[in-house]
Amino acid sequence: MTDNNHSHFQHLYFVLTGIPGLELKYYWMAFPLGAIYVIALFGNGVIISTIKSELSLHMPMYYFLCMLALADTGLAICTMPSMLGIFWFNYKSIAFDACLVQMYFIHTFSAIESGVLVAMAFDRVVAIWKPLRYGTILTNSVVCRTGAVILTRAICVVFPVPFLIKRLPFYRSNILSHSFCLHQDVMSLACASTRVNSLYGLIAVIFTKGSDSLSILLSYAFILQTVMAIASGDGQLKALNTCVSHICAVLIFYVPLIGVSVIHRFGKHLSPLTHALMANAYLLIPPVLNPIVYTMKTKEIRRKLIQIFVPAKVTAEG
Repeated sequence: MTDNNHSHFQHLYFVLTGIPGLELKYYWMAFPLGAIYVIALFGNGVIISTIKSELSLHMPMYYFLCMLALADTGLAICTMPSMLGIFWFNYKSIAFDACLVQMYFIHTFSAIESGVLVAMAFDRVVAIWKPLRYGTILTNSVVCRTGAVILTRAICVVFPVPFLIKRLPFYRSNILSHSFCLHQDVMSLACASTRVNSLYGLIAVIFTKGSDSLSILLSYAFILQTVMAIASGDGQLKALNTCVSHICAVLIFYVPLIGVSVIHRFGKHLSPLTHALMANAYLLIPPVLNPIVYTMKTKEIRRKLIQIFVPAKVTAEG
């Protein structure tokens, strides 16, 4: 009878965890955290507005970069309310349904970013393999359809996840181990079998990030093969130099992701602090570092930043 009463019970809210052991320093950590979000939102906003306004950037490579910036902006916005709530106001509660919504959008934008990185890898393959046909292969129509496929895949793959969580009973602990809601974290608090959730989660990861990472590896294997066939050393370096920004973006996204996955699977003995820091790095590093990388490599974006800041400086001096 007790089990039957609990079978459909769910907490009204979950309690989020900031960074274990550093609770007394939240006040001082609030300002750097706020600066991180400002950099992420401002940097990605500059990239989007620059690509929109600069006709010279109306190319497939930069359209994909705009998609990447939109995905990074979405990731930052998803985690910002709960993160700032904890570190600025010490507010750790999140309603059950709000947690599911946040979880859905975090995983959706993460899947979108992974898909965009694959599209950018394919863009580099075409640019190096068939440079003279680049514009005829990657037309605006192809870019739009690619973006639609990436978005549709992410929405459809992640869509069942909140409903799989919703069906589970929760009547014991309601304390999550991160500053935001992730599928594995919420699932671990369930008081029933989570085999279906685990199986679907594994399938979703393989279908998105697993296949995406393999596609990127194969793309760069083909790129290296093509570059090695170029006669001149300068030509080889010039071709590889066009891939530097994308390689950085791939590493920025996948290194924290692999770290979180390894720690979750094999690091049960590690402190909660390590788990929290890796999870925060996984979601905060890409939105912050990607704009910095592409700003350094794209003169039009650097010029846009100068136009934003120099007039303010001149006005202040006047």
